[in-house]
Amino acid sequence: MTSSDSDDALVTSAGDIQQETILVLDFGSQTAQLIARRVRDQHVFCQLVRHDLSAKRIRELAPQGLILSGGPASVYGKGAPQVDPGIFELGIPILGICYGMQAECKALGCEVKPSESREFGHTELKCKDGGPLFAGLPDSLTVWMSHGDRVENLDESFIVLAETEDCPNAAIKHRDREIYGIQFHPEVTHTQQGEHLLGNFIRSICGCKGSWKISSFIDQECEAVRERVGNSRVICGLSGGVDSSVTAALLYKAIGSQLTCIFVDNGLLRKGEREQVEYEFGEHFKTDLHVVDARKRFLDALKGVDDPQKKRKIIGKVFIDVFKDESKDIEDARFLAQGTLYPDVIESGANPDGPAATIKSHHNVGGLPRELGFELIEPMRMLFKDEVRLMGHELGLPEKLIWRHPFPGPGLAVRCLGEVTPQRLLILQEADAILIEELYESDYYHKVQQAFAVLLPLQTVGVMGDERTYEDVIAIRSVDTDNFMTADWSRLPYDLLQRVSTRIINSVRGVNRVVYDISSKPPSTIEWE
Repeated sequence: MTSSDSDDALVTSAGDIQQETILVLDFGSQTAQLIARRVRDQHVFCQLVRHDLSAKRIRELAPQGLILSGGPASVYGKGAPQVDPGIFELGIPILGICYGMQAECKALGCEVKPSESREFGHTELKCKDGGPLFAGLPDSLTVWMSHGDRVENLDESFIVLAETEDCPNAAIKHRDREIYGIQFHPEVTHTQQGEHLLGNFIRSICGCKGSWKISSFIDQECEAVRERVGNSRVICGLSGGVDSSVTAALLYKAIGSQLTCIFVDNGLLRKGEREQVEYEFGEHFKTDLHVVDARKRFLDALKGVDDPQKKRKIIGKVFIDVFKDESKDIEDARFLAQGTLYPDVIESGANPDGPAATIKSHHNVGGLPRELGFELIEPMRMLFKDEVRLMGHELGLPEKLIWRHPFPGPGLAVRCLGEVTPQRLLILQEADAILIEELYESDYYHKVQQAFAVLLPLQTVGVMGDERTYEDVIAIRSVDTDNFMTADWSRLPYDLLQRVSTRIINSVRGVNRVVYDISSKPPSTIEWE
């Protein structure tokens, strides 16, 4: 895929860009999405796009500014991603970060070389001539560096704004244009006052007022959906989680009775989930809700399978078959809506020709509409999880649903490590329900961002009463995060963990050991599979 082939598909917000917008050109950094998140924290809409988005397309989109992300490559390496040099002639403020700075400088005729001393981690930055980018910041800052190359031999068209001990050109500016470059990462929390620096670029340099609100996004998406759908019917795959529930509520606001929700009970749900969905969307919202009992169909297909990727593919295939069977008799159905979020798109490597790697596959990203014969609608594809929750508030969804912890598309199949059987699922459902109940009772459910139980594919020795046991192990996972791209394990109180462990071992037949996961993301992921 070339840049010209894909430009029109890259920006998918309602009606293209109609509000203050910053575009982030993605060079493959695992923190590129954090840049977009930090910009949105300034109430300015931001979108991650291909690194090689053409200058012509950018001119059409008319963003207030561009940010070039970091990336794992070296700009002088074979096949290294480059930027369209025409973007520097658009008169739009540009900020290059790490690799983005190096790609920017290379395109403008400066030299990039391997550093004699590479910088990784915390580094002291000293401001020399800060200007508007460093306005309001101290002369010395602790910043986060992660680079092996650096810009050297700047010509007279650039001035140096800041330096570190090993990087004399740690922050630079073009003398005549609003083009900036910084070798450190302001988007990560390790950089002192990095959000302030980004705010200076967004507001002072790009001139953004920060007027973007989730309510305006709702209005734009509703208008876009109505315009696209016309009199046709939209089918929404409803899972009961936050993402699909907010999607359904948004579509109901946009097209009302033209929406049909299909909820597939695949047997991989949390305890009581089916009943909750039936109440919220059948009784409360009065949507056209179709509940399909496909438990046997899914579990039969998963019999004997223990590979996590095979599980996902099987679940995706059966899901398509079930949807085909249920949707074929729904008249005038032309569109399928999914609750895909921005992190899903990014982690799935949505740009197959781009520099970002696929971390894991999501069965709700791509492919599904083609199999079903529907056109795809993803009204929240540009939103992060916390923005989806804000949308849920605006749309009147109940608090308990809005703040429900994330749940994977393949359900408990990827938390039931090893083969998925009815008995093992029952054990996991009961253990997970106890954990969630105890978190609510102790007022910790809303203090952590995601918590769940995992059934391990092994058994350990134990003693119950006077008898020796050889039974299952439940792992408890709880994380603190503000973006789900990075996460730290939750420091839950010992007495809470003790209550969870005691209740699970005493109440869930077949479990004799409970362990607590204290790994962070990265290097681990939040889910176990």
